[in-house]
Amino acid sequence: MTAAEHEQHRLRVLISFALVYVLWGGTYLAMRVAVREIPPYVIGSVRYIISGLVMLAWCALAGKKVRITRQDFVRLLTIGVLLLSLANIGVMWAEVYVPSGLTALIVAFVPIWVAVLEAWVFRVGGMPARGAIGLGLGVAGIGVLLWPKIASGTHLGRLELFGAGILCLASLSWALGSILSHRWTLNVGVLSSVAWQMTLGGAVSTVVALVSGQFPKAHWTAPGLWAVAFLVVCGSWIGFTCYIWLLEHVPPPKVATYAYANPIVAVLLGWLLLNERIDVFMIVGTVVIVAAVALVSTAKLKRVSATGATESAELPAVNVAAD
Repeated sequence: MTAAEHEQHRLRVLISFALVYVLWGGTYLAMRVAVREIPPYVIGSVRYIISGLVMLAWCALAGKKVRITRQDFVRLLTIGVLLLSLANIGVMWAEVYVPSGLTALIVAFVPIWVAVLEAWVFRVGGMPARGAIGLGLGVAGIGVLLWPKIASGTHLGRLELFGAGILCLASLSWALGSILSHRWTLNVGVLSSVAWQMTLGGAVSTVVALVSGQFPKAHWTAPGLWAVAFLVVCGSWIGFTCYIWLLEHVPPPKVATYAYANPIVAVLLGWLLLNERIDVFMIVGTVVIVAAVALVSTAKLKRVSATGATESAELPAVNVAAD
């Protein structure tokens, strides 16, 4: 690689990181705007049907394998429901009550949920000291963030606590879907897999929206449409394409830094564009949660091999299809 080619590659890496950081951080703001006008499952229906079908078409035209088996269908449907129809739509439900910055910080707990499930449910290995400290810090960080709502005792505070509860369940669903996505073998590549997850998750969201009568409640205003367009184009297409490209050209631990950057970007965008409040609880909570995620993400689970030797097991990367 010549010096000019090296500089060009370096520039592409920097631009890709910037897009992943900013665009995925901006999805929380876009969802906050969208749910003011359009019910969550309608957003999920429109966003993922469009994103998934276009991505499937692109994969087919690019010569990538898109045909799936019956087993693939069941697994992709399960992952799509966990990540999109439950987790991502849950985030949108919560954003009816919770500011976008606070939402992103609570969702940042996902890598910690992954570590907990892998260590104590799937029994991959014991939780190391660094992971346990990160878990404790994460819980403390959530407590700091929610303390003003707990202490206020107001109706608005209770609604935001209800939204925070939804976010915790949504994050758990996302973590479970990520683990299954990591564990299950599929007969298609990652791009086709994500396209199918979006398509199937969008189909389930469409059924839920129809059954619950959400489509007639949608107000297709300019802000709502722009927000959904941002989620489709910037969140699902551009952001995910940059993420996959980075995984192919940059070590995964560096790519994983998006998990620390996205909440910070979301907090700043919410403050700048939606006048969301940043107080000392938000600042302290942000620092504590980002530190907790860093500790847990860099920890390795301890497991004992058949010979009795202690081995280290990497935690799976968090699936990002829903961003």
